[in-house]
Amino acid sequence: MGRKKKTLHDYAAEFSDLAVKRHVVEQHESGERTLVELLYCRSCGIPMRVRRDRILEHLASARHYRNRRLIKQQWERKSSLITSPSDLQPVKLDSPHRLVTTSPCISITSSNPHLISQHQPALPLRSTGISSTSSAPPTTADDLPSTSAIQPKIFSSGHVKNSPVSAWKTSWLMGTDTSSSVAVRQSTSAGPVVRGVGLALFGVSAGCKTLCQSLVEEGRCQLLYVVEDQRWEVENVFSQEQLSHIRILRSADTDIVLSDQRVLGIVVCSPPDEASVIIVDALRAGKGVLCEKLPSLDRQIAESCFNEADRFGKPLVCGFYKRFDPALQFLYKRLHENETVGRIQQISTVSRMYPPSSVARIKAAGGVFFHSAVHDIDVVCWLLGEHAPDTIFTLGHAFCAEMAAVNDADSVSISMKFQSGAVASLDISQHCHKSCDQKLEVHGSEGSLHMDNRNPLGISDHSTSASLCLQATSDRYRDAYRELIRHYLRTLIGKESPFFTKEQYLWTIQVAAAAEQSWRNGTAVDLRSEAVETSVIKTEVP
Repeated sequence: MGRKKKTLHDYAAEFSDLAVKRHVVEQHESGERTLVELLYCRSCGIPMRVRRDRILEHLASARHYRNRRLIKQQWERKSSLITSPSDLQPVKLDSPHRLVTTSPCISITSSNPHLISQHQPALPLRSTGISSTSSAPPTTADDLPSTSAIQPKIFSSGHVKNSPVSAWKTSWLMGTDTSSSVAVRQSTSAGPVVRGVGLALFGVSAGCKTLCQSLVEEGRCQLLYVVEDQRWEVENVFSQEQLSHIRILRSADTDIVLSDQRVLGIVVCSPPDEASVIIVDALRAGKGVLCEKLPSLDRQIAESCFNEADRFGKPLVCGFYKRFDPALQFLYKRLHENETVGRIQQISTVSRMYPPSSVARIKAAGGVFFHSAVHDIDVVCWLLGEHAPDTIFTLGHAFCAEMAAVNDADSVSISMKFQSGAVASLDISQHCHKSCDQKLEVHGSEGSLHMDNRNPLGISDHSTSASLCLQATSDRYRDAYRELIRHYLRTLIGKESPFFTKEQYLWTIQVAAAAEQSWRNGTAVDLRSEAVETSVIKTEVP
């Protein structure tokens, strides 16, 4: 049985810059209407072809980049651009509209199924992107589009039964809710009305600014609390306008957040040595958790966090954001659905950060191997479909005196050999000139795939002059953070299960620990026969 063909709404849900617009093609005397649906770019206002490569090409174009910068923030926050039936106006087929020239992305919709066949000659319906559906939107969660088609679909949702969001999750996931018509209105004594999923944020720093901004820009949730002892950190990340709708608390007032029934989820941006306590308390209070960093570097504590999530039936989502990058998602599907390159033989990744993370942030995260390398290790294992390599060897050096002072490296090269025979090489560095460098190559028996830097201008500048387009690492993965948050919101209402399991997490940090052990000892580590450390994966080095 073939795969289910993706609809226009699936693409609109996957790419935040795309939307579906509905037009009336013909008004019948009986009052029925023949509708067409167009997939188009919100920023540029032009129709899109329903082809993933064309979509990615447009989103990386200079035209889209310029239009996106000019767009107003209020326009970006709109959760749906589908016009209500009462506002639809007939569009004449001979008007200078682009229905005919963009027929591959047209979907015909009608309240009368016979009208499509009767009026079919009016439009060129022979393109492969055309589908015929009913005008009534799906009303069950199983029919709703998801941006994580390759992730598990159903999460144990017994905890959602009495949730205040269960009544509107169908319309929310369809993207048909607006700020005035579909909202979670909880008139509790804890506070005013909440629109969307109520969230609270624990721990704020400049390093998590992209995630924090994605939280306040996402129209399907509302950030109610920020728990941070250093108020200046909060003011550096959020604007005064955004803070006017958020209550700022100190860590001593955590009970206020956990007892607020409007809060359905907790986002934890605290370092691993602090995150585990917050995670366990939040899960026991009936809140789902998104952990931006690692829950813990201690194996037993990490296991207890996941066990508590299973015990209370709440999701625990780990912040391995790179999996949600649209380019990586596309590459994964090309590898595993289309088998484009045949048997994978080699994977090479380059992750050079710009600007570099502070030494304090890297140290708090557990070192460069748990701050940066762990994400590329996860990506490689995910692409190969293997939980860990057989052998790992690492070389590294601290070019920065501050990193050398804390006995850590800022540039490392990791080589891994897997059971399938595939070899992976990871280039991790905190030093990059003018702009971040994020690349990935997959070589197989029948071809190769390359993911290069996403330069909106399409120009590669290797000169000593000023860069044409500075791109920070956080900006490069802005869409990935946005999709991670949307995945987290879907887990809160039981639409999806967390993409990262306890076993995957434990294996990933064990590989990262093996990479660090190899660097410190100057020898290769055989994960088939050697135990890196069973109880404490990350240990302090004097």
